[in-house]
Amino acid sequence: MVNAEKSGVSGRGMVTPSVRGAAAWSWRLLLIAAGVAALVWVLGQLKTIVVPVAVALLITVLLRPVRLTMERWGVPRGLATALSILGLIAFVTGLVVIAGQSIVSGFQDLWDQAVAGFNEFLTWLSDGPLGVDTATLSDLGQQAQDFVADQSSSLITGALGAATTVGHVLVGIIIAIFCLIFFLQDGRTIWTWIVNLLPVTAREPVHQAGRRGMVTLSSYVRTQILVALVDAIGIGVGSAFFVPTLAIPIGILVFVGSFVPILGAIVTGAIACAVVLVAEGWIAALIMLGIVLLVQQAESHILQPFLMGHAVSLHPVAVVLVVAAGSLSAGLIGALFAVPLAAVLNTVMQYLHGHDKFPELGTDDHVPLLRRPSFSDLPGTLLWSNRSGATPDDDEGTPSPGTPGTEPDERRG
Repeated sequence: MVNAEKSGVSGRGMVTPSVRGAAAWSWRLLLIAAGVAALVWVLGQLKTIVVPVAVALLITVLLRPVRLTMERWGVPRGLATALSILGLIAFVTGLVVIAGQSIVSGFQDLWDQAVAGFNEFLTWLSDGPLGVDTATLSDLGQQAQDFVADQSSSLITGALGAATTVGHVLVGIIIAIFCLIFFLQDGRTIWTWIVNLLPVTAREPVHQAGRRGMVTLSSYVRTQILVALVDAIGIGVGSAFFVPTLAIPIGILVFVGSFVPILGAIVTGAIACAVVLVAEGWIAALIMLGIVLLVQQAESHILQPFLMGHAVSLHPVAVVLVVAAGSLSAGLIGALFAVPLAAVLNTVMQYLHGHDKFPELGTDDHVPLLRRPSFSDLPGTLLWSNRSGATPDDDEGTPSPGTPGTEPDERRG
């Protein structure tokens, strides 16, 4: 009888190295995919909290330079934080008021033009080449009314769902403002606490990677605001030639929609063209479409590459795929946060793997190590260093104020 080991035939020897390597990669990739799916599911369940916190972080990145500027002018940090937030609220409120007034003044004219256009369309159906008689049109109108009546229960359910959504939005606004205040006021303290939750060996790399991630996020937010402003001005000025009373609301809509990469530009541009189509007809709508395409092409081929630079180095293919994945997994919210999240992760992962995109930041900025309290820190114990009659020997083993890592953090927040 021939021994299997002597013949060189064994279960492990029958599997080629390529198959073993593929199996090793497969189970690891499956674990990573399961972890990512679990994280996405948890975030989806907590979206009422997660989304406001993410919005507060983006606004913090935007307002932090304002707060630092006021501090350099001698304004206390608390007052500078309050003025920054109040200034942002006043700006947003002003935009809403201006847009509302323009919509109220121009909507009636647009409605009259839409009704007139619809009547012309009905006339064309009856007198044009299709030859649809009046009775058929009346039947179609009656069927539409019956359909709306049959769907009344669904409309009521949708209204109740909308009321619940409004409640969630109000809760989200409160959470966002609350987090924004503390992110602006004590952002450095919060970050220090988070980093000190990690193992000691991981704190410094995570801190340095986080600094570079914040630079990337800041660059993205500022660039996206500038790009959205250019889109809003270009399309708003173009629409002013056709619907001057609605040019400001269209510009504001384009400005807000531009924060959703690719999808926002398509949707808001289509809305602008539809408004011009209703107001002025096909020729004006085609001209407006040309203006929208011109502005968006200039933005995507000139502004985006020039302004983003190497701070947000994502290929257009990566942007499209990331936005698609974000919208499929979390809808509009996913599309909104997909690109900045991918840009920050790109910078952080590159730094952790040895590639520093921002070497000019250096590594001199450190997070203070928070030491665990000892018995000498606990009031009422025999070892309490501040008790009456304590001698220097009682403080043995306690780091002195000059010990590295125990100094209070005096850097800018």
